[in-house]
Amino acid sequence: MGFVDKTRFDGKIYLGLPADFTDLIIQKRVELTKKIPDFCNKNINLVDIGCGNGASIFMLADSFKTCNGIDIFPKNKEVFNKVKQEHHYNNCNIKLVDVENEKIAQQFDRLICFEVIEHFRYEKSVASLYEATKPGGLVAITVPNKWWIFETHGARLPLLPWNRVPFFSWLPTFIHERYANARIYTKRRIKKLLEHHGFKVKKMQYITAPMDVLPDGWLRKFLRKTIFRGLTTSIPFLSTAIFIEAVKPNK
Repeated sequence: MGFVDKTRFDGKIYLGLPADFTDLIIQKRVELTKKIPDFCNKNINLVDIGCGNGASIFMLADSFKTCNGIDIFPKNKEVFNKVKQEHHYNNCNIKLVDVENEKIAQQFDRLICFEVIEHFRYEKSVASLYEATKPGGLVAITVPNKWWIFETHGARLPLLPWNRVPFFSWLPTFIHERYANARIYTKRRIKKLLEHHGFKVKKMQYITAPMDVLPDGWLRKFLRKTIFRGLTTSIPFLSTAIFIEAVKPNK
């Protein structure tokens, strides 16, 4: 079966909140990014599409010549610039660009895009990531994993005020996307989407659930040391997100 571009999300897309600077998921994404061969290089430029408050890009600042954040919210820009000034991340900058309706002015050697694609109104907006990457450039992307037990972005379910109902994300796509606040992906679906828009997918991994939603305490520490230990997992049910390594082929 070939790629099917649904074009527009059937439900109402809810724009997500950026992860907190102290969240373990940020550390996991960055660690996996640094493990990609030849990804980090102090002589080249990085762009973070949907950079939010800058939590990821600041952790990578020492590994690149410049780090360029792209976001849509003025509030995120305020937080970004405040942290930049306080911690002297002088090689980091942010611009407000709506990548679904505006072109990014330049191309970059490396691109990261963490938990953003699922919020695009149109899946075809992935083309903006391709256009922002130089030929031969490497990209690191994460999207929510369909097989995680809980719906990571919540849903508008009738008679169920608690929006993280277990196993809701396992329902067929046409049902899930009627009520969900954002899309959710299998490895097969995200691979088809990225390859349809020109990327070559090199590797995909399941990120072990960080359990950031739990309050700091004995339960979270216990789960992180036992069931949810490690950076990645081979068991889809123990993962909140899929980490994808891809490249924009040289023409």
